[in-house]
Amino acid sequence: MKILAIETSCDETAVAIVAFEQKGEVTEVQILGDAIHSQTKIHEQYGGVFPTLAKREHAKNLPPLLEQALKQAGFWKDEYCDISQYRKNFEELFSHEEGLAEATLALVSRIQKPAVDAIAVTSGPGLEPALWVGINFAKALAGAWQLPLFPINHLEGHIVGSRLTPKEKHSNILTNVRMFYELGSVKYPALALVVSGGHTELNLIKTPLVYERIGETQDDAAGEAFDKVARMLGLPYPGGPHVSRLAEEARDKNIPSPVVLPRPMITSKDLHCSFAGLKTAVLYAIKELGTLTEDQKKGLAREFEDAVVEVLVKKTAKALIDTGARALVVGGGVSANTKLRADLTELVKREFPDVDLFIPTPQLTTDNAIMVATAAFERMNAGEKGADSIRAQGVMPLSK
Repeated sequence: MKILAIETSCDETAVAIVAFEQKGEVTEVQILGDAIHSQTKIHEQYGGVFPTLAKREHAKNLPPLLEQALKQAGFWKDEYCDISQYRKNFEELFSHEEGLAEATLALVSRIQKPAVDAIAVTSGPGLEPALWVGINFAKALAGAWQLPLFPINHLEGHIVGSRLTPKEKHSNILTNVRMFYELGSVKYPALALVVSGGHTELNLIKTPLVYERIGETQDDAAGEAFDKVARMLGLPYPGGPHVSRLAEEARDKNIPSPVVLPRPMITSKDLHCSFAGLKTAVLYAIKELGTLTEDQKKGLAREFEDAVVEVLVKKTAKALIDTGARALVVGGGVSANTKLRADLTELVKREFPDVDLFIPTPQLTTDNAIMVATAAFERMNAGEKGADSIRAQGVMPLSK
């Protein structure tokens, strides 16, 4: 089964072609093509993602990224294909994206239908203007190539994609390296921790693809708090990795924090969390300390990161006990955080040795189309046939 997937939920534009083959209980995954363009440099001056600019960049980058992914997969053959009958449909779909209808028509008319079985696209949650670009691009391709179309929840993509374990690499003339993964099987019930710039939540996965949200942030997401604290410390966007770098330096050199920060809701009896108060505590500390020395910055970054990670680990531990989960799946951009990965790994090893832990490789923690394809495979494997209509949803919970 081969799936072409598209991701445009925020500031990464991504197209991937992924092949799945089930061999008994094992699912082998081969990344045939993977093209991605990050807009980080463009949004850096705004200190965050500017939605209309993200939308424009997605429209500009999707056609060349599709061509790149098709060529990597070996599906590109210059051969004229008459798709003039789809011109009106393309123009209607891309009425708000200047030049995208012509660019897509020009691209699709140069090749025959590629050997893929379905198209998948992120439909939410995310920035609605950005989501619509990817959705309409996917609709255009699905219509022209007569393929089923699968709308994918971005959070489910992170959860399912976290189960991909690298197996081997093979050289390839076009890509130099072609990745092979194995999609790990999960014991149910399972617990999913999604931690990113827009979401921080715990979901109980009762059975495959059936979710119940049992805990979430009451205000800022963890990744959002990292970015806001980074701005307070004068660090560039995106700030999370820069805060973590300073925190690591503080640990390596045993630099203490100039203040003790709170661990909001860490002792609450529920599974919710809160990071707005922690962020405010950092702001007040900086105002009280005045101009920070480099060591004070590093110590404060360490204390902030420690506070966030301690809360996340404590809530995850409580959720594992409360639910009796047999697996823990961690996903989202903040799952790249070295301390969070280490502390969750230690938690499971020390207190829950019978729980299977899935944490994505660092390359798959960011938004990508590989995870979108993998989530679509799971949906297809469950017997779903695709959707007749898709709409962008800025807010799109996993639980129904």
